[in-house]
Amino acid sequence: SFLEGSVLGNGALLGAEELDRYFPDRRLGVYIATWNMQGEKGLPNNLDDLLLPTDSEFAQDFYVIGVQEGCPDRREWEVRLQETLGPYYVMLYAAAHGVLYLTVFVRRDLIWFCSEVEHATVTTRIISQIKTKGAVDYNKIIEALALPKGLPDTNPYRSVFWFGDFNFRLSKDRVTVDTLISRQDDPDVTPLLQHDQLTKEMKEGSIFKGFQEASIHFLPTYKFDIGCDVYDTTSKQRTPSYTDRILFRSRQADDIRVVKYSSCGSLKTSDHRPVVGVFQVRLRPGRDNIPLGAGQFDRGLYLEGIRRRITRELKRREVMKRRGAMKNQSSSSAICSIS
Repeated sequence: SFLEGSVLGNGALLGAEELDRYFPDRRLGVYIATWNMQGEKGLPNNLDDLLLPTDSEFAQDFYVIGVQEGCPDRREWEVRLQETLGPYYVMLYAAAHGVLYLTVFVRRDLIWFCSEVEHATVTTRIISQIKTKGAVDYNKIIEALALPKGLPDTNPYRSVFWFGDFNFRLSKDRVTVDTLISRQDDPDVTPLLQHDQLTKEMKEGSIFKGFQEASIHFLPTYKFDIGCDVYDTTSKQRTPSYTDRILFRSRQADDIRVVKYSSCGSLKTSDHRPVVGVFQVRLRPGRDNIPLGAGQFDRGLYLEGIRRRITRELKRREVMKRRGAMKNQSSSSAICSIS
């Protein structure tokens, strides 16, 4: 989905005046999160660290969340996302391919400027196998992805994001990687990335031609023991690796600016840590013959998410009120004077 309009066109929905009002810098904030959930039935109690981390100064215009091996109850996952993002965002679109889920939220006031959303899926494994990994066969996906469908020739893919569990590993043994990780007292993980398979393949031009990745300043996101920060202690002793990635490509060098690229270490219900990226994407005027989405979004999901958010906030206030009362009670003391 994309925003469309025309600076010069008469009656353009997203004309010069609207562009100046909503996007004075002609840039759109895009927040991307990818997470292999390992198919866990139970969701984390709080998703704030995933979507609204404390180190983020501003909320973004779009939130795009892709998960692999998603939880069995996909609807519950979407409701939890809506509950976390709050009333100023609506779910523009959601798609699934097996246990791969993609969910797109947009700022509520921008819903009227969005085109009709299209999606396509490509199966890269035989039917008897579970579809869990993204980018298993890059060339097959590129050749078979049939987009756009009903939209007119809009010269698509001005900006592209490709993210997921790519399953690329560090090509070193476990002992060597553990030793390198133990030396990482600062953000420089260059010694680890020298053995990263994806970095090597991209440099050689054998995969993801034209794509870039922001600089990595976090430790490998796979494979952890559940519930803690210890890498795999099972008998398999898998080597820690950067399996979860966000790549991007644009026609012009400055069309996509990286604001943030990091992992989310507080979510420990899976053997993967989520990876998040924040980007500023240049918004260019388009044409007026694009079929618009007419402000459509999942209203049922929106109402349920906001209902839960209000309920959670009321409970939080009640807890704080009780704590305050208990604190006042314990701090008051009777003084007895004997003369």
